[in-house]
Amino acid sequence: MEMVTEAPLDPGTLFEKIRKNGSGSVLFHYAVVKSQTGDKASSGILFEQDGDVEAELAGIAADVRGRWNVDDVLLVRRIGTLKVGDVISLVAVSSPASHDAFEACRFGLERLKKMASLKKTELLRDHGKNLP
Repeated sequence: MEMVTEAPLDPGTLFEKIRKNGSGSVLFHYAVVKSQTGDKASSGILFEQDGDVEAELAGIAADVRGRWNVDDVLLVRRIGTLKVGDVISLVAVSSPASHDAFEACRFGLERLKKMASLKKTELLRDHGKNLP
């Protein structure tokens, strides 16, 4: 399953979407907005759609399913203005084996970080003021 949303994520609901009776491992990775970007203080990030995000997510999920023994894959990308501490994205994988779950999750994470269909704008702090 793939989702694009402006809404905050509910871990309990997402767990119910990804877990399967035959899964021995369910792994979640949440990417979160950091307070520092290099040597700059951040107040958040603006993510805007710049293409077909859903199609790109579906392609990533298909690649994961084709490479590892997984029961299910859940990819979620947030859009809009996110503040420090907000969840940016989720990669969740259920699998009969933990090795496959970890490898698939890492692969999905790396692909989400490089998505071409999203435009990312860092919102930096300058002496307490937000800059566009």
